[in-house]
Formats: sequence, structure tokens, C-alpha cells
Amino acid sequence: MPRARIIRDMKARATVASTEVVRQAFRYLTHNTTLPAKVRAQAQLQLNAFPRDARPTAIHNRCLETGRGRGVLRAFRLCRFQFRLKALEGELPGVKKSTW
Repeated sequence: MPRARIIRDMKARATVASTEVVRQAFRYLTHNTTLPAKVRAQAQLQLNAFPRDARPTAIHNRCLETGRGRGVLRAFRLCRFQFRLKALEGELPGVKKSTW
């Protein structure tokens, strides 16, 4: 099951990346008040026609190892437990256990 979540997240990220420029153009047209209302409405319809995964808010940070959606460190894209395991094993460059 975790693999399915990871694959779904990767697919959503790819969709967002491929449609980002076009979505931004349509968003600009819909927010531009100098354009006629008909053009803005057409742009809004085109924007609504995009797939659901094309929205950047559909992306949820998930752990690459386990697919966990909570406690994910952005810089490493690992959940806190996997981060700790990999850090203790020395698999993460520049990360070491602190002592004071």
C-alpha cells in the first residue's frame, strides 16, 4: 500500500510540473480585470478543465521510503523515523548526531 501512495504522489508532481506554465497563463487571464468578461470566463473554463492532479495543492509531502504523510522533513523527503535511521547509519551527507 505505501508504494501506491508514493507512485500517486510522483504522478501528481509530474502532472503539476507539466501543466504549470499553461495554468499560470490561464490564472493570469482570469485575474486580469482589463480584459473583457467573456475572455476571462473562457479562461476560467479552461482552467477548470484541467485534471484534478494538475493543481499544486494536490501535492502532499510524503516519505520516499514508507509513503507516510506526516512528520516529513522537506529537505530530505523522509519521515522523521526514516530520517533518524538513515542519519544514524551515516547515509545522509552532512547529517550527524549532535552532542552537547
